[in-house]
Amino acid sequence: MVRYRSTAHGVDITVQPLYLDEQSDFFERRFVFGYVIRIDNDTDTDVQLLRRHWNIWEDSGKVQEVDGEGVVGKQPLLQPGGSHQYSSFCVLESLSGAMEGYFTMERFNGERFRVHTPRFYLAAQAN
Repeated sequence: MVRYRSTAHGVDITVQPLYLDEQSDFFERRFVFGYVIRIDNDTDTDVQLLRRHWNIWEDSGKVQEVDGEGVVGKQPLLQPGGSHQYSSFCVLESLSGAMEGYFTMERFNGERFRVHTPRFYLAAQAN
């Protein structure tokens, strides 16, 4: 499986997308893609993930924008050298697309910054 990676402000983001064939339905134009994201804090201070923002492009031309607090209902605090991993999914009407976005993080001293995720590609695969 392909992994995508980006680093900013000492925070490393790794994304691994996958097509969820069993949850998808070709005839209903419902294609489900999962993704696993790992966030590593390579700094010497605590950082907390406050918000996430996604742009989701479908090959059909449809664009979705998703913005909200935390990830899967959590605002994880990452200690120096610590990490957080979570899984989520999106549903497309097209056989393929892409996602890209950013996480808004905050250091212990109140400094906020964004860590952009790499653009990653979603493609339904015949099994």
